[in-house]
Amino acid sequence: MTQTSEAAAVARQPSKPGRGSRIRVHRAWFVAAVTFVTIIGAAAFRSVPGLLIDPLHDEFDWSRGTIGAAVSVNLALYGLTAPFAAALMDRFGIRRVVAVALTVIALGSGLTVWMTAAWQLMLCWGLLVGLGSGSMALAFAATVTNRWFTERRGLVSGILTAASASGQLIFLPLLSWIVERHDWRPAAVTVALSALAVVPFVWLLLRDHPADVGQKPYGATEFSPKPAPVPGAARRAVTVLFSAARTGPFWLLAGTFAICGASTNGLIQTHFVPAAHDHGMPLTTAASLLAVIGVFDVVGTIASGWFTDRFEARRLLAVYYSLRGVSLLFLPLLLVTPSVQPPMIFFIVFYGLDWVATVPPTLALCREQYGEDSAIVFGWVLASHQVGAALVAFLGGVARDTFGSYDVVWYASGALCAVAALMALVIRRRGVGVEAMA
Repeated sequence: MTQTSEAAAVARQPSKPGRGSRIRVHRAWFVAAVTFVTIIGAAAFRSVPGLLIDPLHDEFDWSRGTIGAAVSVNLALYGLTAPFAAALMDRFGIRRVVAVALTVIALGSGLTVWMTAAWQLMLCWGLLVGLGSGSMALAFAATVTNRWFTERRGLVSGILTAASASGQLIFLPLLSWIVERHDWRPAAVTVALSALAVVPFVWLLLRDHPADVGQKPYGATEFSPKPAPVPGAARRAVTVLFSAARTGPFWLLAGTFAICGASTNGLIQTHFVPAAHDHGMPLTTAASLLAVIGVFDVVGTIASGWFTDRFEARRLLAVYYSLRGVSLLFLPLLLVTPSVQPPMIFFIVFYGLDWVATVPPTLALCREQYGEDSAIVFGWVLASHQVGAALVAFLGGVARDTFGSYDVVWYASGALCAVAALMALVIRRRGVGVEAMA
């Protein structure tokens, strides 16, 4: 397919109807597909932390709080790096930033096989993998969506968000099987190789901007030239933060997304497997349940993107957080048996549908409030998501060491979700008065 033919938008009707006519697909959909596969291939690092807690505890006699601290550094850096990564993509291009990030992830994961002290876990898995994964965070998906699409943004952001869950679905059963049969080191090597395998795929197939191939963004009526590289990436990220921090919606979005991270990545992704294992559930069974969450996460996130194109984002967030909080309050009652009962299956399906359904409406609100700076603002909002996740990853391990169970963490997270639902409802729409919002 030539660049001239690629320059057409999705042609629902061929220009010359006839038997040999072909429907031409806009290049934006190919870029979205490459991004989707890239995030899937890089998702291995997101699947490992919950699987490593018990093996590292058994081999090195490190407390769960210590291991949780390394995971919390990883999660915090995952979020704090994101806004700078979005700015770096504006300066150096998407391909370069993502290729370097994947290489750093591979380096950090690969070096863990030689570690003998807890500080080395902090350095490799916490610092290196955290920095690399932060550059592959949702700001990557937001940047691709903003550059390549003016229509269907909610749907595309939902699909790209779901890619991480799809990767979890692929890697969690595999990595849990490797850990159970061959120890944790081969699993770490698998993560490193998976990240490296994606690098040539990104470099050869991903494109930074529609203008690079002579096209308009999908749904746009006018051609947009590629912007000049923006110098001072770090300065711009901080400047955007200071500007956004003077507005109320930023703090409400950051607060709700911090609770989102606390109740997903920090809580379920990090502590569900060891919590289930505490009650006698085999490691592979618990990991498979977490992978099933990934199945329904794909469905829920894509559906949320579709809903976001049609319904008010604030109300969607309130519904999502309320339902998530209720489900967490019931989880301690479901973990009393090592066997998988129908109520547990219902929880897994329900939680999966709600897992990152919050991302499309949160991204839509960032776009509504902050326009061209929305990708960087979303990066900072994502930073709050990961700070919340980091706190619960650490505190959950401390709670398990202190109380001998995770029950208090489930209940506290359920209550926080109720707070997030209320915060979402008080976000004021841009240019809309209180009376119009009622």
